[in-house]
Amino acid sequence: MINAKPTLKSTLHALLYLAPLLIITATFTVWPLLSSFLMSCYTKYNYFTNKVSALGGANFTYLWCDPDFHLAVRNTLILVIGVVPLTVLLALGAALLLNRIHWLAGFFRAIYFLSFVTSTVAIALVSNWIFHRDNGLLNLLLSRSDITPIDWLNDPRYSLLALIIVCIWRGLGFNVILFLAGLNNIDQRYYRAASIDGANAGQQLLNITLPLLTPTTVLITINTIIANFKVFDQVYALFHGSAGPANADLTMMYYLYQKFYVEHQYPVAAASGVVLFLFIASLTAISFWYFRRRTLHLGGDHH
Repeated sequence: MINAKPTLKSTLHALLYLAPLLIITATFTVWPLLSSFLMSCYTKYNYFTNKVSALGGANFTYLWCDPDFHLAVRNTLILVIGVVPLTVLLALGAALLLNRIHWLAGFFRAIYFLSFVTSTVAIALVSNWIFHRDNGLLNLLLSRSDITPIDWLNDPRYSLLALIIVCIWRGLGFNVILFLAGLNNIDQRYYRAASIDGANAGQQLLNITLPLLTPTTVLITINTIIANFKVFDQVYALFHGSAGPANADLTMMYYLYQKFYVEHQYPVAAASGVVLFLFIASLTAISFWYFRRRTLHLGGDHH
């Protein structure tokens, strides 16, 4: 019975079925996370012998005083603020258009999804051609409007904008597919009833589509926030193993990589990972609270 009261036997059966997933999650997610929290407090640590001589908050003090970490936080926040709203809006717009197109709909959906399944290295190669100062496609289009060619990948003033554009395109396809799934799950009887009542397309969008897409929007927004806080491979591939000109594209994840793999400051890297985790958790909670409040305001579920 679906609504039957749980018993000890049924609970044990459920745990037995969940055991493989729980073991994998505990081994590869929970334990590394706890280890990172512990390592962030190591002030005297030998990585090769795994010997800890002292504990404290010196690593967080180091981050507080490190201008490179401040730059990484600033760049990451600019990246998230620039990418998340545009990605959500563009994905929603594309999904609404694709949902109305029946001719070659599968073809267009596959085209949008290509950005998600394409490797980062391939995207970086294409992006280097698009953003090239002399022979790039973007500067060619800008030249038609008499705009001076921009050195996108070598000028610190524009390199972060180039990274934002790449991240938007990279995440667009998957989000379009999620929005399409959400649109297809909306009962068409709502639209028929609204048409009978005289509601136009704009009113149906604002009063039916967007409110009923709130769960999908929450999922996409949170996923996009997390993905762009963890941007690393786009930076590494786009700028050939550097953090952009004059560290203009240094992100928190790239900072963590530098401290761990290049400078071998493992506790500092762990501390930066803890700060990154707190940023992601905070913004995720704020996003969830905002959409929850909006749903309640529109008369959604109060439970």
